[in-house]
Amino acid sequence: MLLKLLPCAPSPAATCLIGRCFIGQSHQKLPNLFSWRLCSSSSTSSRSSKLAKHLEEHSNSHLLHGNMTGFERRESSASSLEGRDKRPFMIGVAGGTASGKSTVCEKIRQLVVNEDAENGRQIITLSQDSFYRNLTAKESEQAKKGMFNFDHPDAFDHHLMIKCLSEIQSGKSTQVPVYDFKSNARIEGEFTLIHPSDVVLLEGILVFYHKEVRELFDMKLFVDTDADTRLARRVLRDIEERGRDLENVLFQYTNLVKPAFEEFCLPTKKHADVIIPRGADNTVAVELVAQHIQDIIWRRKTAGSKNGSPFTRSRSNSDSSVLNR
Repeated sequence: MLLKLLPCAPSPAATCLIGRCFIGQSHQKLPNLFSWRLCSSSSTSSRSSKLAKHLEEHSNSHLLHGNMTGFERRESSASSLEGRDKRPFMIGVAGGTASGKSTVCEKIRQLVVNEDAENGRQIITLSQDSFYRNLTAKESEQAKKGMFNFDHPDAFDHHLMIKCLSEIQSGKSTQVPVYDFKSNARIEGEFTLIHPSDVVLLEGILVFYHKEVRELFDMKLFVDTDADTRLARRVLRDIEERGRDLENVLFQYTNLVKPAFEEFCLPTKKHADVIIPRGADNTVAVELVAQHIQDIIWRRKTAGSKNGSPFTRSRSNSDSSVLNR
């Protein structure tokens, strides 16, 4: 194992933190010394060949006895890696309401696509908002008055989200519902068709809340933005885009959104591999994540070539790391 340090600010502390986040495998393979010596000896003298044959007949080593030869084992291993490469690299992006999750995902996608136009089809972004469940008649009336808590885990169709994510993870196409925030309901018969992709970003306030969803991610990002900034953004967004009035927005934020954030969202911050302060304004962190994704796509493209390295999961098993500017 070796540390893969990506370009960053010249701070030694930042370099150390980034080194913890991105750990990959070396591209060089150690030679099989046992096989090399065996082949070398057999080619130089018949005496060595007889010795090798004697060892093969009498040794109990699993390296010599088995159902597959060394070559077949290597071929089988390569095949399993090739199959694993088809599995998308799943990235979860969590954070409070209006923290800038969607903007972070979009900037990451733009950086990756701008680097290589072909990558436009290899990275997609999904929103947890698409999986809001249909409300009952009573809940719909509460929602109109700003009294239904859309920031509670029960507001989402958890089983449908698991189904769609599992299909995506298996490399299959899936249909994601289209949600209308003005009517607080899914648009009947309308779906977004998601095709297999190399990298999938799923953003949402509670994408780390359920363990089953959290364990699907290869990388977990938490967008950490000041509460006052989030409130200001939420007010503007809900009034301009979702047709809410100011009194409704403030009542909902004070009585439902803020308490739900502190109870359900904020505690999931501990599960993040990378914490991004200030959201999309933290260009250093966003560019580092984008570069890491470009590296993933490059590895997938070259996995089948002679000098390519196999795709490996990159996950921080230690404490969360903060990428600051």
